[in-house]
Amino acid sequence: MKVNASEQATSLTVASKIAAIVNLFKSQFPDAKADLKPWHSDPDTQEWVDPDSIDIGFHLPGWSPRFQGRSILVQIRFHQDPIEHSYRLIGVETAAFNHQGQAWRLSTVDNWQFVGQALPSPDVADKLKQFCRQVLELWNNVT
Repeated sequence: MKVNASEQATSLTVASKIAAIVNLFKSQFPDAKADLKPWHSDPDTQEWVDPDSIDIGFHLPGWSPRFQGRSILVQIRFHQDPIEHSYRLIGVETAAFNHQGQAWRLSTVDNWQFVGQALPSPDVADKLKQFCRQVLELWNNVT
């Protein structure tokens, strides 16, 4: 099952878009460190695995009160239609994690609202939504 960004980079086009996504995130949050292999083969992480996604982790230097976490998971979600033989982007999901587990989640597939126990600060929330818009634009730009 390939979901880590490093495993999904099977063509120059996909690898270029993954690199661009990392750069988009780092342009909003320069202190974040990208992790192209956020998933391990253990039962605790398998519940988060979506085989039709490209997953990238971003780690902050420490726990951030503005983020309410220290790691951010970005899942670029796709849908494979077996009838039409198409593979299309359906949205971006982000989630923050801290020592207690998931702090919050944002989904562009749903209603673009943050949900969770501890939400990010308004400035971080705005930057994350901007990042998601940029990812959608980047991936849907067919050139």
